[in-house]
Amino acid sequence: MVLFSVLGLTAVRAVETYKTGDTLEAFTVTDAKGATFAYEPGKLAYLIVSYEMSPGKVVNGFLAKQPADFLDANRAAFMANIYGMPAIGRFFALPKMAKYPHRILLADSETLLARHPVKEDRVTVFSLDAKGVITGIRQLDPQKELGQLFSPTK
Repeated sequence: MVLFSVLGLTAVRAVETYKTGDTLEAFTVTDAKGATFAYEPGKLAYLIVSYEMSPGKVVNGFLAKQPADFLDANRAAFMANIYGMPAIGRFFALPKMAKYPHRILLADSETLLARHPVKEDRVTVFSLDAKGVITGIRQLDPQKELGQLFSPTK
């Protein structure tokens, strides 16, 4: 009985939602252009994650209007959830994503996003320190709040 309780606790612990003070785990994904991106703690100051198509389109629209080096200059990355997207959807969506001037990381694994806090019609923004520790988690309305994230008074 104790063994089952310990195993159950371990399983729950493995999917706890990220919170401030946690370290964002290293991951490797492919971007929309087919290149590999490997995140290691300290590589980014911001990770913007879209879990739904509609907020993702807003983020892409915002980023498409920025200078080509905008994400790199802000030590930021944008990741879009494509896990569960049907093949026909991928057929149309992925070539369109590849045409954007900015890099779109593709989250194509159920486990990759399992610890991410998700809120409908929002993007999650992780603020990270030099060691990859999460210093803030915001769930932004990208239409209204994304520009403020990168304003000089952030």
